[in-house]
Amino acid sequence: MPQTPHHRPTAKRIRNFAKKMRREPTDAEAAMWRLLRDRRLALFKFRRQVPFQSFILDFVCFEKRIIIEIDGSQHASSERDTERDLALIANGFRIARYWNNDVLQQPSAVLEDLLAKLAEP
Repeated sequence: MPQTPHHRPTAKRIRNFAKKMRREPTDAEAAMWRLLRDRRLALFKFRRQVPFQSFILDFVCFEKRIIIEIDGSQHASSERDTERDLALIANGFRIARYWNNDVLQQPSAVLEDLLAKLAEP
């Protein structure tokens, strides 16, 4: 959701946008959700498209304070993503970023990396 100095998203707008994103996931987000939902990954509870402050988190495991972001090429060198990550890290989260094509073409490698991150203290 773009932000400009004159256009700050309200909590209600963020919630509504998160609901829309849950209804209309990208192919990579849908694939990742199939792998994570219902505690399918080592019994960890994940939620998807979660509003948090002025952000929407693709996937989050609150128990392990880890956020999973599934990104396309538009995020290759995003200053906004860097600022967002710093704000989330300041709130005690770790961020695991995966490219769309990795989730779609190499899901086992993504899950192996994610399991290693979940095992970290």
